[in-house]
Amino acid sequence: MPLIFCFALLLRVGFLYDYVVHHAPRALSTIPFLFEPGNIAVALATGHGFANPFRVDTGPTAWMTPLYPLILAGIFKIFGTYTLQAFLAASGLNVVFSALTCLPLYAAGRRMFGPGIAAGATWLWAIFPNAILLPYESIFDASLSALLAATLLWLTLVASEAPGRRNWAIYGLVWGLALMTNASLIALLPILFGWAEYRAHQRNGFTFRMPALAAALALLCCAPWTVRNYLVFHEFVPLRSVAGLALWLGNNDQALTLTPGRLHPITSQSERDRYVELGEMDYMREKQGLAIDYLVTHPAAEARMVAERFTAIWTGGTAHPIADFARAKSIRFYLVVGFNLAAALAAAVALFLLYRRRNPYLLPLAAFPVVFPLVYYLALAPPRYRHPIDPVILLLTAFTLACLRARKA
Repeated sequence: MPLIFCFALLLRVGFLYDYVVHHAPRALSTIPFLFEPGNIAVALATGHGFANPFRVDTGPTAWMTPLYPLILAGIFKIFGTYTLQAFLAASGLNVVFSALTCLPLYAAGRRMFGPGIAAGATWLWAIFPNAILLPYESIFDASLSALLAATLLWLTLVASEAPGRRNWAIYGLVWGLALMTNASLIALLPILFGWAEYRAHQRNGFTFRMPALAAALALLCCAPWTVRNYLVFHEFVPLRSVAGLALWLGNNDQALTLTPGRLHPITSQSERDRYVELGEMDYMREKQGLAIDYLVTHPAAEARMVAERFTAIWTGGTAHPIADFARAKSIRFYLVVGFNLAAALAAAVALFLLYRRRNPYLLPLAAFPVVFPLVYYLALAPPRYRHPIDPVILLLTAFTLACLRARKA
């Protein structure tokens, strides 16, 4: 296991070094931070609070949960805003998060399938193109979210098999930390939490006080943020406010002809003006209403877009893989799309095999590829949105490869 971790870390550092060498320092110090996490982090670092997701003074926001912008703000405080040193620190930290994912991935795989499949999954993660490229190409929470999602799977197994108060307390705290990093992980909470409670209930010494303690600690982690949002917006915003806009960006009469980013307030002056005019909460409600109207009145176009987003999620970012394969001249493109397609197909086979064998771990494993991406089929589907579940996809891939190897033997 230490060998795999060191290999994964060195591989990511090598790719980051190559990326830095081939890009201008001025571009690296600015462009990666010109998105919502970086803009909010700049506001925090310069004393304006959790605000301004669009590089201009638009006031307080609940655009995203606070942990990752706070980490970036700390980096800006130490290394300065929009500096090459800040980029190296932020991308280097993402590299560390990505390499550390090897640890809970191996631990979870070993508990479920033994050391062989666990090591195979961890090696796959070490060379997985998305996990190598995203830490420096996207200064978002994707790498940290993948680490936390893999940790939640492992702790779900620990809490179910060794149901002590300490294990459940840690489980609840990590859930709170995960939700304050990436609110989308809440889609996994009822399934993983419920499965762990059901399995633990079958063991001696279990009481319902343990999951109650975990739930209370998770809520306690989220409560200060929810209270802050209520005091600022006078509305109940438990995690984040952006769902209405995300739904509208993927469901409007221009979505088939324009890339979603062209309509985003961060690039569109007219949308940014509308956001300022209405305020964040009313703007999100307006976009949600428009998106729902489009969903109801354009079923054919919606079916086409859902199919394209489904394809994009599982190919690593392309909605038309065959046509793009024919046009592409980049080896990197072939590697990314090919690896993602193979992993998606292998994960589907693994779920089928687990179902046929009535494997007790089917439900928590299936929650990641089946439940987590559902909302993205209706909204937006960039590769970093799927990244939190990628460690489990590769664990399922390793399981399929092991089954094929055993069958061949």
